[in-house]
Amino acid sequence: MMRARIAFALAAGLFLTGLARDSFDDWVKATTLPPLALDTSTEVADRDGTLLRAYTVADGRWRMAVDLSQVDEDYRAMLIAYEDKRFYDHAGVDLRAMARAVVQALRNGRVISGGSTLTMQVARLLEDSGTGAMGGKLRQMRVAWALERRLGKDQILQLYMHLAPFGGNLEGVRAASFAYFGKEPRRLTPAQAALLVAIPQAPESRRPDRAHARAVAARERVLARALRDGILPPDQAQGALTEPVPHARLPFPALAPHLADRARSENPTARHHQLTLRASLQRSLESLARDVIATQGERVQIAIVAADHRSGEILASVGSAAFAADQRAGFVDMTTALRSPGSTLKPLIYGLAFDQGLAHPETLIEDRPQRFGTYAPQNFDRQFRGTVRVRDALQLSLNLPVVQLLDAMGPPRLLAAFDKAAIRAVIPGGQPGLAIGLGGIGISLTDMVQLYAAIARGGVALPLTWHKDGTRAEGQRLLSAPAAWQIGDILEGLAPPPGAPANRLAYKTGTSYGHRDTWAIGYDGRHVVGVWLGRADGTPVPGAFGADIAAPVLFQAFARIAPRLEPQPPAPPATLLVSNTQLPQPLQRFRPRDTLTADANAPGIAFPPDGAEVELLDGALLVKVAGGTAPFTWLADGVPVVVQDRARSALLTLPGTGFVSLSVIDAEGRSARAKVRLR
Repeated sequence: MMRARIAFALAAGLFLTGLARDSFDDWVKATTLPPLALDTSTEVADRDGTLLRAYTVADGRWRMAVDLSQVDEDYRAMLIAYEDKRFYDHAGVDLRAMARAVVQALRNGRVISGGSTLTMQVARLLEDSGTGAMGGKLRQMRVAWALERRLGKDQILQLYMHLAPFGGNLEGVRAASFAYFGKEPRRLTPAQAALLVAIPQAPESRRPDRAHARAVAARERVLARALRDGILPPDQAQGALTEPVPHARLPFPALAPHLADRARSENPTARHHQLTLRASLQRSLESLARDVIATQGERVQIAIVAADHRSGEILASVGSAAFAADQRAGFVDMTTALRSPGSTLKPLIYGLAFDQGLAHPETLIEDRPQRFGTYAPQNFDRQFRGTVRVRDALQLSLNLPVVQLLDAMGPPRLLAAFDKAAIRAVIPGGQPGLAIGLGGIGISLTDMVQLYAAIARGGVALPLTWHKDGTRAEGQRLLSAPAAWQIGDILEGLAPPPGAPANRLAYKTGTSYGHRDTWAIGYDGRHVVGVWLGRADGTPVPGAFGADIAAPVLFQAFARIAPRLEPQPPAPPATLLVSNTQLPQPLQRFRPRDTLTADANAPGIAFPPDGAEVELLDGALLVKVAGGTAPFTWLADGVPVVVQDRARSALLTLPGTGFVSLSVIDAEGRSARAKVRLR
């Protein structure tokens, strides 16, 4: 081996000496360079650039994109001092170092040092040409000279930091830093930097996970050189010798695997995807999901979505407790799966009823057995509570009151609200019936979080996004600000689950028919979180209730988002904050639709007709009622505007132009509605 290297050095020297300068230049210019564009790992990062997940390149290697500014300065200084002192001075081949290597070999009878520069090493790594054969060395020299004429020194050094081998399928300093230290190479300890300098010289025989003693010895030699060359002061060099060398490789970051896969599939050619997630929160909620599932049955799965409802950005998305092909079907993203939402749709129905003047939080409503055609819903506990306030009906999650309200407004109005909120809802059989109000519909967890975000945002629906650089759609008003606030005020009154902090989190739980899905969704003044538990295959989980297993997880999730809840905003000025006895008489008690329409003298809006476009006169709208019994109460978007007026015409002072829902309620509680556009 020694003789071959000496022969190579002599032959190379004679060869170069024999070349005239012009011929040499022509020879270098004619060099065919290997491809310089490297395939690097696809990476998915959080909102601040923290790595969430990375993928290997096509041949299964870890080769992660890196810039010199992203690498520790001590590492760069140690690398150049140890591998190629005159890197910034030579033109690709260091003839002095090569001559020195020959002299040392002749004096010692063995190879003491090599003559390869960093540029020559890059040439070898680009072509994977090996190190020993004389022809290979000559080729490396020629490519090195050509590289120096094509690229700057920093570009060549950056290529080395992408290609340097670190054992197994690790290539490049960034992949090695993650594999051995679990971090970016931006800030390395002197001991870590020295190890990363040492490994590429003999990557398989110095990799610390398989040849620990050799890795330690190689690191010591690099540290000694760094001390000798003044790169490290004596105290740092001595301290670095005592720092442990890792015994094993660490796994690469694999946070938010479902969302990362989705980002990659949407844009497979991109090498970098930045999401709106917060890596620390994502990690914390994934840990929470694993802890929760450990106490459940072997097939029970969980999903969690957390978002900032002000911006519409998703901060964490946990599609399952573990991304695996196990009995829990962890590879299925349960944040996007269509499931029955159970009672979690009730807040929207009540909010729509408030806006249409059908009810108020203090309105009395009946919780008694009723039939709606062939449909005879019951409460979950099979009990009925008689006359209750609407506020209590929602907090107790009673079924009969909400079905009465949905029957009065009609299921199509609920479906129209889904469209406004950009929610995908799938109805079994395709025909909407009253059962959709109790969960007879398929909606994903992410869409349910989007719905609650709209309520939390004062009634304005804004599609959630997880693309950091994505465009933001303009929101549509789903509920009036007073109705949205009233829903939040009711939901804040729910008692926390046992053991949870006694705070005012606005939340709602739900359990689908047959105990297949359990839900808990809630919000404070800034964040909204949704939790789902069930089985991915849709089979029942006997005895599971959202209030029992999903609600505690919801409160734990909020505790991990921030140390304290952000308060809800105060009630909008137009909110009617009164007791039942102070309400307009028609709003004091809800009357089902069949008792209203049976009366031929029920009121009707004579002007403006439903669907009309009318012009405001000095900010006021002329309205007229036909039929009914005075006095009359007029509402605009659920807010009383004229109360107990005996005249059959009135001037309504309205805040502005656009669409408005008008309602008139007579003394008997009978009502009529029209939706018009004001200009």
